[in-house]
Amino acid sequence: MTEPVLSLRDVRKSYGRHEALKGVSLELGRGEIVGLLGPNGAGKSTLFQIASGLFAPDGGEVRLFGMDYRHEASQILSRLGVVFQSRSLDLDMTVKANLRFHGNLFGLSGKALDARIAEAAALFEVTDLLDKPVRTLSGGNQRRIEIVRALINAPDLLLMDEPSVGLDPTTRKLLVKHVQQVRDQRQTSILWATHLVEEVEHADRIALIVGGGIIRTGTPAELLAAAGADNLTDAYIALTGVKPGAPAMAEAG
Repeated sequence: MTEPVLSLRDVRKSYGRHEALKGVSLELGRGEIVGLLGPNGAGKSTLFQIASGLFAPDGGEVRLFGMDYRHEASQILSRLGVVFQSRSLDLDMTVKANLRFHGNLFGLSGKALDARIAEAAALFEVTDLLDKPVRTLSGGNQRRIEIVRALINAPDLLLMDEPSVGLDPTTRKLLVKHVQQVRDQRQTSILWATHLVEEVEHADRIALIVGGGIIRTGTPAELLAAAGADNLTDAYIALTGVKPGAPAMAEAG
């Protein structure tokens, strides 16, 4: 059996008395897109902080590419791309300068780095933005640049935490299209956390997370069948009891 790209087993994390994750288990295979779908405050960001190595879990096991952060962090991070919910581009640098700086962190330079930048920029249709200061770009284009940056090291796993926050519906659809192209062209595994059903309608599998726990995982068709619904929004409401976009308590951390 092929080793999962990402394996979470009974992962737990608390902040004081608040249990952000209550024994989460999830696996992600090579070239698979999995949508982590749940309301704000469900535990999605905490899960991403643990999967990306920022936080250590209080319990359970986290393995990426068959390795764990305690012993093989550098090997894991070299194969990982991350897009966090909070934006982190240097606004006063050009797009290309931001991308080159990120590439340098992975030991890339010269023609090899320029080729990586050109390839990723072409995939996300931002080649004409490379020489522009980030500050002059729209929010949607800044978000696309952040995903391009996460692809510079040609990651085997791309983690995206609410990447479309603040984007209009048209730009969100374009983002979904581009991310699917990344998987199709590179066989990159992708974990996409969101509270918007339409962003994960075409995922290979969807994991529903509510209150710090994953309550059900399946293909979109399996979730529709389980809920007896004819669209994914109705299935989401029926299976979770949460309306898409409904406010929830802020997630600690």
